[in-house]
Amino acid sequence: MHVVIMGCGRVGASLAAALGRLDHEVAVVDKSRQAFRRLGSEFHGLQVTGNGFDRQVLVEAGIERAGAFAAVSSGDNSNIISARVARETFGVEHVVARIYDHKRAAVYERLGIPTVATVPWTTDRFLRTLLPDGVATSWRDPTGTMALLQLPLHENWVGRSVRDLQDATGARVAFIMRFGTGVLPKPKTVLQADDLVYVAAHSGTVSDVTSVAARAPEED
Repeated sequence: MHVVIMGCGRVGASLAAALGRLDHEVAVVDKSRQAFRRLGSEFHGLQVTGNGFDRQVLVEAGIERAGAFAAVSSGDNSNIISARVARETFGVEHVVARIYDHKRAAVYERLGIPTVATVPWTTDRFLRTLLPDGVATSWRDPTGTMALLQLPLHENWVGRSVRDLQDATGARVAFIMRFGTGVLPKPKTVLQADDLVYVAAHSGTVSDVTSVAARAPEED
């Protein structure tokens, strides 16, 4: 697949190298010719100097035959404009834009442009390293408001209902992995041993939710 990357900072250069190792054709666009030094001598793709939202520059980079486009420059506006041009003008199927302002990421998502909100994503990566398995979030919405996480449960939750767990934690059980199969539970669904429970919660409540779930439920 031919992939066009807009932005040759550390992320863009790393992404280009990774795609090259997977034998994809890569073109990198950056307005600074000096930025291409980050690509190293082993990069054999296209290097195009110019603005990533300029149509002629994108054509030179092979956007008309591209199967994917990544906008990873240091500017939110440049990223979203170039991503929209790639999607709406050239019909590129797989498009993603890096966004620093997570509050605006939700707006761009509604425009049909998948985004990576840098701060929430980086926070989650740190949490996955720092915290015990199952506590860090599996997914976070573009605004960083909602989190989906696997919830470690105290053994005494076995035999209690999903409604009991939701009432105690304030979270909502999104699904359960039971014997390797995803289950969409009802409030009356009874928790079983070895269930992997995934819940949706407000980001600011994740610590409280995990703390309550880690304790034995209160007796009725």
